[in-house]
Amino acid sequence: MFALRARFLLWQWEGGTRRALCGGCGEERGAEAAAARFWWWCVGRRWTSASAKGEMESTLKGIRGGGAPCVLDMDDAATVGGGVGDTYGEDRATEEQFVTPWTVSVASGYNLLRDPRYNKGLAFTERERETHYLRGLLPPAIVSQELQERKIMNNIRQYQLPLQRYMAMMDLQEGNERLFYKLLIDNVEELLPIVYTPTVGEACQKYGSIFSRPQGLYISLKEKGKILEVLKNWPERSIQVIVVTDGERILGLGDLGCQCLPITLDVGTNNEELLNDEFYIGLRQRRATGQEYADFLHEFMSAVKQNYGEKVLIQFEDFANHNAFELLARYGTTHLVFNDDIQGTASVVLAGLVAAQKLVGGTLADHTYLFLGAGEAGTGIAELIALEISRQTKAPIEECRKKIWLVDSKGLIVGSRKESLQHFKKPWAHEHEPVGNLLDAVNAIKPTVLIGTSGKGQTFTQDVVEAISSYNERPIILALSNPTSQSECTAEQAYTWSKGRAVFATGSPFDPVEYNGKIHVPGQANNAYIFPGFGLGVVMSGAIRVHDDMLLASSEALAQQVTEENFQKGLIYPPFSNIRKISAHIAANVAAKAYELGLASRRPRPKDLVKYAESCMYSPIYRNYR
Repeated sequence: MFALRARFLLWQWEGGTRRALCGGCGEERGAEAAAARFWWWCVGRRWTSASAKGEMESTLKGIRGGGAPCVLDMDDAATVGGGVGDTYGEDRATEEQFVTPWTVSVASGYNLLRDPRYNKGLAFTERERETHYLRGLLPPAIVSQELQERKIMNNIRQYQLPLQRYMAMMDLQEGNERLFYKLLIDNVEELLPIVYTPTVGEACQKYGSIFSRPQGLYISLKEKGKILEVLKNWPERSIQVIVVTDGERILGLGDLGCQCLPITLDVGTNNEELLNDEFYIGLRQRRATGQEYADFLHEFMSAVKQNYGEKVLIQFEDFANHNAFELLARYGTTHLVFNDDIQGTASVVLAGLVAAQKLVGGTLADHTYLFLGAGEAGTGIAELIALEISRQTKAPIEECRKKIWLVDSKGLIVGSRKESLQHFKKPWAHEHEPVGNLLDAVNAIKPTVLIGTSGKGQTFTQDVVEAISSYNERPIILALSNPTSQSECTAEQAYTWSKGRAVFATGSPFDPVEYNGKIHVPGQANNAYIFPGFGLGVVMSGAIRVHDDMLLASSEALAQQVTEENFQKGLIYPPFSNIRKISAHIAANVAAKAYELGLASRRPRPKDLVKYAESCMYSPIYRNYR
């Protein structure tokens, strides 16, 4: 037996001699591999010509040796139940014997129906069913993609639990990719809370139990020294964006190990519940740390660049604070990297604050900011706010930081604590007497903007909200922690306790709230506003590095999409139903900044970057097959 990667074997005739060449590298392959490729090509094309069959038989016999039997010469003893010949002995093999997982190069028939990239279900036309050998494999009805969409949405709405809807969507993605994405695009506001926060949090927690089919790559410590080989196992060669995690800080849920995202770097887990869970799918060991962790990550980063090139965007997701900042600092100058928790969150929050000035008046520099939470999200947002204030006022960034205060688990971050602080907290240690809790900090600092990134639910208490409301006519309150259970307060609490005066947004979705006869619609400061458009802008410009000004450009573009109608509802973010249009404008603004900074490599620059961004977007509409 031999392993066959059929899609990469080509036939070439030279001087009457048939040679087998690899379609990827052009190297000549073995004669038996060539014969097998020829056999599959003939079967796939349904050759019926007697001369063609005869030529094929003699070719195979010649390669195997004159005395060896031909595939078509097998007698009944070599068949299973008198049916199709078990030529390679796979049906007769015992459980201990090896068999070959055969594939063919062109999807057709049964295989086509089970390839999610090309499957259209009942939408295959009569001609496609005839041409691609689908007769009898499908019921006779032919339906449109639109009807399929209505049917699936109707089925999904029948489920009572969000996790059931999530699993139904994942099943659809595994069976029909284009229909999955069409559903998501056309019903994004209804389905985003299912495939993203908050339901995705529960899915990550229970992933070992609901896991059915792998999606993406799992690179564990077992693959150390072989990461490049693992990357080459992925079938797609043209990779432009990679989202990677080590699973240590998933949303506000902590260490979830090997249970999320397109590339998971499995370095173990310190979650005792997972280590003792019989359904856990990752390495059952404590997390690697120190030099072992650093070497493993460096091998991954080097392998990505070697395999996919300089311009692949690596998006870090859900790394714990102690690794997130170090990875961004270490690889920000050598690789094209973006940390969604630090930079993506910061961009979407800054956009909301810029838009909020239309409701409360003034500029960013007129405000005093107080954060609950001083991790990667909190400090990332704070730094981007300071950068934007510095850009607007031309003041040194050190002076702009003094408008921003952070509270962590030990209280207000002040100068007297500086020596004991982690490095990313030190820029926010201003001179002030120690303050032990959030309520005292609100009363001492008297902020106009209160931002929660603590990952702790119900920390914006009634006393806290009433206190900030007593100092401001329109307090800006952003409860950003995910999922919904970890939100610092609910929309109803924020509007009720502020007597309907708060400008409010959250990380997870909340329903509109009626207070004193007025409907208040909470905004959602969702990273999904930023990272798709940001990634597209980076890719379409051929940017070689990410610069802070590109983050500011994404925030500016998002804030510009909030309309007067949105403001009248109290919103500081545009409706998510317009996300494709929003993403196109963000991508265009990011690309324009990359060209301005000299970081773009794609030439010439497109004349209309918005239209170019739209042309680069994925279309979920079914394709017609030859």
